[in-house]
Amino acid sequence: MRVNGKVGRIVALSAGVGLLAAVTACSGAKSTGDGERKTFVFGASEDPKTLDAAYVSDGESFRVIFQIYETLVALKPGTTEVVPSLATDWKVSDDGLTYTFNLAKDVKFHDGEPFNAKAVCYNFDRWYNFKGAQQNGDISYYWQTIFGGFATQDSESAPKTSRYGSCEATEDSVATLHLKQPSSALLSGLVLPAFAIASPKAIEQGGTDLTVSGDSIAYTGGFGTKVVAGTGPFKFVSWDRGERLILEANKDYREGKPALDQIIFRPIADATARMQALQAGEIDAYEGVAAADIQAVKNVGQVVERPAFNVGYVGMNQKVPLLKNHKIREAIAHALNRQGLLSAAYPEGAEVANQFLPPSQWGYNNSIKGYEYDPEKAKQLIAESGEKDLKLEFWYPANVSRPYMPNPQAVYESFAADLEKVGFTVVPKTVPWTPDYLQNIQADGKGQLFLLGWSGDYADPDNFVGTFFRETTPQFNLTDSTIQDLLNKGLAETDQAARQKLYEEANQAIFDYIPGVPFVHNRPLLALGKNVTGYQPSPVSLEYFKIVNIEG
Repeated sequence: MRVNGKVGRIVALSAGVGLLAAVTACSGAKSTGDGERKTFVFGASEDPKTLDAAYVSDGESFRVIFQIYETLVALKPGTTEVVPSLATDWKVSDDGLTYTFNLAKDVKFHDGEPFNAKAVCYNFDRWYNFKGAQQNGDISYYWQTIFGGFATQDSESAPKTSRYGSCEATEDSVATLHLKQPSSALLSGLVLPAFAIASPKAIEQGGTDLTVSGDSIAYTGGFGTKVVAGTGPFKFVSWDRGERLILEANKDYREGKPALDQIIFRPIADATARMQALQAGEIDAYEGVAAADIQAVKNVGQVVERPAFNVGYVGMNQKVPLLKNHKIREAIAHALNRQGLLSAAYPEGAEVANQFLPPSQWGYNNSIKGYEYDPEKAKQLIAESGEKDLKLEFWYPANVSRPYMPNPQAVYESFAADLEKVGFTVVPKTVPWTPDYLQNIQADGKGQLFLLGWSGDYADPDNFVGTFFRETTPQFNLTDSTIQDLLNKGLAETDQAARQKLYEEANQAIFDYIPGVPFVHNRPLLALGKNVTGYQPSPVSLEYFKIVNIEG
């Protein structure tokens, strides 16, 4: 990236020196050789949970991890296209059970240890052999999503079977994964930071102990909190929880030293406070710009859109007698004024969702046109349903803002008014997002109508419709052999054209069944300082800071 001649932010961090004193309000930077460093400060909503990538699934942890570690395959910046990373190329057997990865050579971990096939297999075998608390779904979520279960089943909630068979260091620079069952979503899933390859020495040196008590997880091992070593463009320096986490450029990075010398992640929980920090020149970027703050950010910097790779929906729990009636579900679908909601409560660029897949995801069915807003048709369907008691609880979360649902209460109020207009009696139910809402809806299945959504983790339709409907889940309680058979066949199918057809058919079947009403694909907004260049928003929120620069 380019660097011009302006003097920039000077960092002189030392014990007892606060961030505001340590980081000047200048927004440009240059390297002069006299102690000045080019530093990028990101305003995060919270601290990472840990930097042990296998233990987390949240975006704030992944944002940091993504700069330190690398995976076998990666994403082309700004896209969902899978490209080489630590694996230079790969071959998949015809039966989809063997993946042979040729690895980059002469690569070292940040602790000086060599990266090779043995290190790759060490990591995979570590994940496969998770035991006890490590099998908690909140800890090893992505392993369970992509590979299923473990070598032993220590937790009743863990999957009983695993797609993973073994990892073989065929040669020093060749690692071969053997699966027990095919999964065509594997390569797309391996881009996730949860599958980052860490130094075996660092893992052993730091230790990976953890304890789980209710909703509380304590990472008591030193790996991921004090000892951190990947192969990525930035190296771990220090972490003062609640204040700052500091990374520095890896001068020996195989693609060349990044333009930035240093990255500081500063946790700022309140979105308004993050905007004010940007205005004051204390941070260079943050995620989650509110629609009301767009102009204020533009006055001091840039607003950039993350491509829409999410879906917000009104879910319908099939265990509720009223919602078992297809005509009632169809009436709800035609009663909701989705475009009216988006025009009133969402930023420009949000689009009405007609299915549970975003349009940019292959497998999207272009023939589906969505449920037309038609209150009179909704009333007619209710009359035809034979139902007399039209009372429904409508759940929505408090104390949260999600990319697909920036203001849950506004969404609820709009849709509740639509439903009451056609004859439903709506009973509001709201609880805090953490920890109660997801527990009530996703784990306990207490919702009747409910607001929820999904931001894609990786570019495969199974990550959307498969997550929702391939198996019966408490939130939907949907058991439909047509839908589930199509989705299970889609996951196992190795021919891409055949997979495309299966997912198009599945989306049509889901649309016809109406287990819920998708209503939005939103474009989350990020704020950048005026002098930030090279920042490429990622559809799946995995942004490379190695291509970011700060210019005068």
